[in-house]
Amino acid sequence: MSDKKLDQNSPVIDIQRVMQMIPHRYPILLVDRVLDLVPGESAVSLKNVTFNEPHFMGHFPGFPVMPGVLIIEAMAQTAAIVVVEALGKKAEGKIVYFMTIDNARFRSPVTPGDTMHIHVEKVRAKGPVWKFSGKATVGDKLCAEATFSAMITDKEA
Repeated sequence: MSDKKLDQNSPVIDIQRVMQMIPHRYPILLVDRVLDLVPGESAVSLKNVTFNEPHFMGHFPGFPVMPGVLIIEAMAQTAAIVVVEALGKKAEGKIVYFMTIDNARFRSPVTPGDTMHIHVEKVRAKGPVWKFSGKATVGDKLCAEATFSAMITDKEA
């Protein structure tokens, strides 16, 4: 995955547009904005981690840590935006489902007050199945990484 600098001239996708692109809503919507996007290829999104998120009440009392599965979900939501933007009108009314999560590694805790950047890059796409590599960072610190695949399909599938 490339470590290129964010393109300050690329359009930012705000939370309103994110909610038009993917069906997730609070408390499971984990992308606040997209900072960089190459449709069908890659994206960098941002998640502002706040103490009032419901998972922090129990994970863990006295030492709030964002659950790793939610970090992976943030990667998947960012990847779904890459897919939806690439497919355009063909993606309307569709949903993206996880198929695999491989090589997930959690390197450093993500805690309230952190600004997490989620970097995803397409590994390959074949028909409705897309495979991505992803990483989550806070500042220059790698917090998590994984390779995952998902399928875009009708909601009824």
